[in-house]
Amino acid sequence: MFGGNEKAVDRLFGNAVKLLYLQSSVICPTMRFIAYFFYRFFILLFSIMPFWVAYLFADLAFVLVYYIVPYRKKVVVSNLTSSFPEKSKAEIAHLTRKFYLHLANIMVESLKGLSMSKAQIIKRHRVVNPELMDAYYAKGQSVIGVTAHYGNWEWGAFSGGVQVKLGMVAFYKPITNKLIDGDMKRRRSKFNSKLASIRETAMTFKANVNHKVAFLMAADQAPSNLRDCYWLPFLNHPDTPWLHGPEKYARLYNLPVIYVDIQRVKRGYYELTLSTLADSPNELPDGEITARYARKLEQAIIAEPTYWLWSHRRWKRKKQAI
Repeated sequence: MFGGNEKAVDRLFGNAVKLLYLQSSVICPTMRFIAYFFYRFFILLFSIMPFWVAYLFADLAFVLVYYIVPYRKKVVVSNLTSSFPEKSKAEIAHLTRKFYLHLANIMVESLKGLSMSKAQIIKRHRVVNPELMDAYYAKGQSVIGVTAHYGNWEWGAFSGGVQVKLGMVAFYKPITNKLIDGDMKRRRSKFNSKLASIRETAMTFKANVNHKVAFLMAADQAPSNLRDCYWLPFLNHPDTPWLHGPEKYARLYNLPVIYVDIQRVKRGYYELTLSTLADSPNELPDGEITARYARKLEQAIIAEPTYWLWSHRRWKRKKQAI
């Protein structure tokens, strides 16, 4: 239908969940309301169906984004090939297919997550060692939790809010459609957790740092400002730019940094393991926190490449461009 026009595909999908959220920066108020209506319809639909039925939709979504309208397949194959040059074309093709299966699951799980109960969250997104964060709560100290677009990151704020004592503040990029954005923010700001716009990061830290919270930040995507980032080797790429936010705020407020490793157990089930990257950030050399974060994520990806967001254009910006 779209031929080989990847731009047309990007307009349709945008990211793993944009197809379902139906957002657009240029649609008129009437279209925004129509998009909101369909969004609410999908929320209601997925809230009443059991998981096994929801995953039938995931199977259909996989066929759509892998076969019918390939979503950024060239980007995915390019990223996998450059990251794992030792793998054959057959192995890359196998990883690509597994990635799209996982992506389809995440699309469905992101919608199911908006109506999940506490019991479902604890069962399906289990924090293995919550006592690590609970120790900081006992000391009256906030922390920064760094995660990545690996496993199921969509349920992170929910699961943390019901399984650790610290309050959760998860940063996100607001959706253009204000109706959808407001409803999604309300639904995800529950169970001792809330969402905060990435555009209000400084304000959010200042307002909440003394209230025993965990600031959740996913910092594995490409930064827009190449002059204000860290450059580190990552997945066979000698110069990969990294967002400076987690390290910046850890040093500014001297907050411990906790890595949140999310591993898939089976379809619809994940385990989260916490580990300390830095207990006293200002005692470490500049860039060390980010380097530790990058190494942790790299280890997870090398062990199981399927579950990282390979459709992101992670290496589109080069150091030479500065």
